[in-house]
Amino acid sequence: MPYARLIDQFDERSRECTSDAELRALVGDAARELGFDYFALLHHAALRPGGARLVRIDNYPDGWEQELLADDLIADDPVHLACGRTNIGFPWDQLGALIPLTWRHCRILERSGHYGIGAGFTVPANVPGEPAGSCSFAVRKGRALPVQRLLCAEQVGAHAFRVARRLHDYPAHGAHPRLSRRELQCLHLLAAGKSDWEIARILDISPETAHQYVKRARTAYDVVSRTQLVVHGLRDARISFDDAIPPDRGMG
Repeated sequence: MPYARLIDQFDERSRECTSDAELRALVGDAARELGFDYFALLHHAALRPGGARLVRIDNYPDGWEQELLADDLIADDPVHLACGRTNIGFPWDQLGALIPLTWRHCRILERSGHYGIGAGFTVPANVPGEPAGSCSFAVRKGRALPVQRLLCAEQVGAHAFRVARRLHDYPAHGAHPRLSRRELQCLHLLAAGKSDWEIARILDISPETAHQYVKRARTAYDVVSRTQLVVHGLRDARISFDDAIPPDRGMG
């Protein structure tokens, strides 16, 4: 099938979807037509506790997401982090041009291969005021990425996420990610300009534990900086302008 026609047909048929199951089948068919084996259409925070109403539609191998959760690797998923650095689709072999790859990032990519996931391509879905998400397509380990079809995959991914948002009632007023009590405390202290060391002293925890709470809060909002986290906290009324320090005193 000509790929321009595939995009048109996907757009037309996706408008008729009334459930995640229907959209899952439709995206799966399009992915196979384009030469991919796997796809993941999701809000990144959907893998955290409290993310039940968020988008999460995929056909990834059994066990992979469970390992991400069990080993607390979600916050370091390099594909999700890279989505915060660009608004266009990117192949995974270009991750290093978008974010500095750490050993944890490389470990995640290596472990995905253990489950048979090979090269991939991700379409960011960053809608202001909503949880960040993406649509990823991947091939089995050992297969080549269908590079001549990536522009078509980008179109399909964008259409798919639009439909998923409709199915999950986005935009939804008042919806925001779930934060634990400690994560909320750290957010308030972060807004007041406290460092991890100062937060640790105030809450009587270790600096590393404070760092992890802040990191988990950033993951919940899928943001890459502390300043962005505070901005989202202000937007959701979890902190007030009285809590936040002036912008010129900035945060890293």
